[in-house]
Amino acid sequence: MAPFSIHGIGVSNGIAIGRAHLISNALLEVVQYDIEIKNIPLEVKRFEDAIAAVRIELNKIKSQLPSDSPKELSAFIDTHLMILNDKSLSSLPKSIIENEKCNAEWAIKKQMDSVVNQFDQIEDQYLRERKQDVIQVVERVIKILLGHSNQIAAKNKEKLTILVAHDISPADALHFKNHKYAAFVTDGGGVTSHTAILSRSLNIPSIVALQNARTLIRDNDLIIVDGSQGVVIVNPTLEIQKYYKSLQDSWSDEQEKLQRIKTKKSITKDGALIHLFANIEVPNDIISVNASGATGVGLFRTEFLFMNRQDMPDEEEQFQAYKKVAEAMGKRPVTIRTLDSGADKQTALNNKKISPNPALGLRAIRLCLSEPKIFMTQLRAILRASQYGNIKILFPMLSSISELRQTKLLLERAKASLRKDKVKFNEKILIGGMIEIPAAAISADIFAQELDFLSIGTNDLIQYALAIDRTDDAVSHLYNPLHPAVLKLIALTIKSAHKYKKSIAVCGEMAGEPKLTKLLIGMGVEQLSMHPSHILSVKEQVLNSSIKNIKSSVLRLLNLNEVDKIETLLKKINQSL
Repeated sequence: MAPFSIHGIGVSNGIAIGRAHLISNALLEVVQYDIEIKNIPLEVKRFEDAIAAVRIELNKIKSQLPSDSPKELSAFIDTHLMILNDKSLSSLPKSIIENEKCNAEWAIKKQMDSVVNQFDQIEDQYLRERKQDVIQVVERVIKILLGHSNQIAAKNKEKLTILVAHDISPADALHFKNHKYAAFVTDGGGVTSHTAILSRSLNIPSIVALQNARTLIRDNDLIIVDGSQGVVIVNPTLEIQKYYKSLQDSWSDEQEKLQRIKTKKSITKDGALIHLFANIEVPNDIISVNASGATGVGLFRTEFLFMNRQDMPDEEEQFQAYKKVAEAMGKRPVTIRTLDSGADKQTALNNKKISPNPALGLRAIRLCLSEPKIFMTQLRAILRASQYGNIKILFPMLSSISELRQTKLLLERAKASLRKDKVKFNEKILIGGMIEIPAAAISADIFAQELDFLSIGTNDLIQYALAIDRTDDAVSHLYNPLHPAVLKLIALTIKSAHKYKKSIAVCGEMAGEPKLTKLLIGMGVEQLSMHPSHILSVKEQVLNSSIKNIKSSVLRLLNLNEVDKIETLLKKINQSL
């Protein structure tokens, strides 16, 4: 068969070459058949036994999680257990079996279709993608009913095996973590799906949203997975195989070489110190931070403590989480961003207030100001933890100075309440604001006067500046960090920070892109915060840079108005030393 390629969304970098191992999609194998009246009780019992078996299966997986596993992994299992125990799946199918005299597989699939249809009516992407959790739970029940095994490849072939599935549930992904597969690809999933989130923790090349990979790829086909480009190549020629094998070897060699600079200070050739910080989501991410050589935590996304649960974490739970990170980092700075809930990061708080357009609705600091009690709880927890390390507070999605002043007022009230309770905290804790709305970038001069530091959140800044939903396939190709308007907003923010001698950081995806490192430090950025896995690649660029040599070229680039010309000049800047 001639080689062909399939394109999806790459969610974990790297290249894998191996044989396809198709995971059965049990939902496609369900057929309806009649059950005799006398056998109805037995069919209901068969359904109940399948539900019980899946419950035992999920609890077993949860109990076998390593102690250092990220907290969200356990939360994923809890979500699936909650779905399994909901009467819409655990009870209503029994009524369908009795009323329609049909088999258990058909009954639960029919009920699943009804539930999923309700999810399809939800406009919010994150909530809509939760229907995949329902599908994954039902798939697991149906596999039990059909008598399917877990379909795991032979142990001695795992390193050459690439899993191909319609979708992979969090429970399955956790199970796969105990194996050494080369990669996995799925038809379903999105950038905010559990599958995508978990794939990054597995640290193997992964691609989601391929749409029809399981239909086009046959079991045991030779395939190449390029996680960086989001491409799967099926039945590659020898020439293509050699090319990707060389890329694979080069990528592995580069990863090994980068370890040599782990302990080096991130200083340019002309002596400028660039602080390289790590972004984290849960306390256990500190393990990766220390392994990367990062000099601090530039962004602690606290919303992940609130996700995948029905309740709100109380003050003590939050305090313990923040304290754990602060103590682990010692004197190194830890910037804790207050709850940035909404849009693609939904919590129980958002579920009560679903907006018709979540990205532009009641989210982040707006949501916190509308829920002062919940916000005060978090502020108190952060302040309490501040005496155990070098903690800073970062407020997200600021758009006006009045909004900032309301936020600072609540912070002062939190401090006053702790003083009243005679609880110690850092009275001089630094506070910063995220510049991620064009209005905030244009007003950066005002924000810089009222804050101790600024942090540019490029992900949302680009999205809002260009009016592009980067998760929408129809327009995502227009999402471009090198758009002249975006660069002007970033430059304006940096200039304002320098004017008032306030530190300036970039904490969006641009910070972890090595091709943009020289541009950002040439523009005057002093701190870059990124996923721990990107630290060494960015440090390599810093070590090979001279701000003095690139500054004039960067200034010239900022005056260009066409993306292609900007990209051409950027290549020249990256080639300079």
